[in-house]
Amino acid sequence: MDDPILTIEEREAINTGRWFSSLSPSLRHDILRCAYVKRFKDGGLIAARGDPPEEWIACARGAVRVSSTSISGKQITLTYVEPGIWFGDVAIFDGDRRTHDAYAHGDTTILCVAKADFRKILNAHVEFYEAMLRLHARRIRQLYGLVEDLNTLPLRARLAKQLLHLVRSYGIPSLSDGREMRIGLQLAQEELAQLLGASRQRVNQELKSMEREDAIRIEPGGLVVRDREALMRIAETDN
Repeated sequence: MDDPILTIEEREAINTGRWFSSLSPSLRHDILRCAYVKRFKDGGLIAARGDPPEEWIACARGAVRVSSTSISGKQITLTYVEPGIWFGDVAIFDGDRRTHDAYAHGDTTILCVAKADFRKILNAHVEFYEAMLRLHARRIRQLYGLVEDLNTLPLRARLAKQLLHLVRSYGIPSLSDGREMRIGLQLAQEELAQLLGASRQRVNQELKSMEREDAIRIEPGGLVVRDREALMRIAETDN
């Protein structure tokens, strides 16, 4: 059964999201007033490709894995939606069906606004239109950046950039060494490889190379970033 309210930590993740925190207090209030909570276990299906657009969604805890399935039946991960990020509005705007599957990655909490309420908020707040334009513009910039990186940067640099992004979003300070940050999002190397459009073997080779350079440490439970500056140098100079 869904818990009807967000925890303090989940509400904090929503309220401090870069985009949501830029909205006026009245708009934030109206969005939260209409929103309802859903909780999913790891691997739970949040939305399926082809579904009608019934909800606008934000991740409040965990992560949402956005994926598609190739003609051969292989599942391909496109991105992970982190806490504080809203998604699903494109389908609501154009009225078409959802283009990708969305699954919970780890125990995940989402905040939902029904399509009818989303429309009501649009009609009540002119500011909301401008805010959605900013949100979409940011996504387009990110998409162009990803396409550019895919075509111009070697895998080593793209991997370093991805690890820096993950540590910003899911970094947990190490208790034994304050300079180290553990990536809290548990990703198998195959999943990391899918994000980068590369094979698991090549990603494994690059990770081991970074480990030899003391930039990261590979552990059974995930990755620890030991030297962010080293990763930044790799991301900036390996092109």
